[in-house]
Amino acid sequence: MRKEVIGNATLYLGDCMDYMKGCEDNAFDLVFTSPPYNMRTRIRNGEYTTRETKDHFSKKYKNFHDALSIDDYYKFHKQALIEMLRISNLVLWNIQIVTGSKEAVFKLIGFFGGYIKDIIIWDKGHGQPAMHDKVLNKATELIIIFESPKSAGRYISNAKFKRGELSDIWRIKREASAAKGHSAVFPLNLCATVLNNFADNQSKVLDPFLGTGTSAIAAHYFGCDFTGIEIDEDYFNAALNRITEQTKQMDLLR
Repeated sequence: MRKEVIGNATLYLGDCMDYMKGCEDNAFDLVFTSPPYNMRTRIRNGEYTTRETKDHFSKKYKNFHDALSIDDYYKFHKQALIEMLRISNLVLWNIQIVTGSKEAVFKLIGFFGGYIKDIIIWDKGHGQPAMHDKVLNKATELIIIFESPKSAGRYISNAKFKRGELSDIWRIKREASAAKGHSAVFPLNLCATVLNNFADNQSKVLDPFLGTGTSAIAAHYFGCDFTGIEIDEDYFNAALNRITEQTKQMDLLR
């Protein structure tokens, strides 16, 4: 794996599963991530299929097809979440319910039911028009909170907020302009809200689906020890440039 260090962030170019399998148990205090949503898996004649159109707003990645079968998508994220819960007691997993993710995500919720403490609704303010008639526009995403070991109830033992301080609906608008080459970028305010309520400046934070590095930028602001993994080299290089530039700006303003 290629490794780069920028301040308190250690970034790896490679497969997150390979990295996580090499980690010790409870190596991190928090995993916060948003995996690909399987946007390119569609329906044709009542069956799941890969979208064939090359240029379409569902295409979020240059070098990753984002079109697994429903079964393969479920198997991959089941194993990924098992690893996340082995190496961290707290996992916040951001996902959108789309055609290619729906069945797998609902199965994952069932499988990990004992580990799920609650679900945050991220209200983005508006959603892109659906691809077909009679399909809802998606103006929201889910942030599913997992905690290990599994326990009854909704109490999140590793959270930082006090009684009455945090709602389960976060009204945070999408970024006005996406990072170059990536049209599905975390808003910085979303990452900051997660870290402010679930981490502190002593926390070790992992994002196994780094994208263009918004979580690393937020972690720099909070002083967290951050690790990120990205499999796409274009995104990895974009993340390096973006993290370097924005963390320098933050440091100048302090």
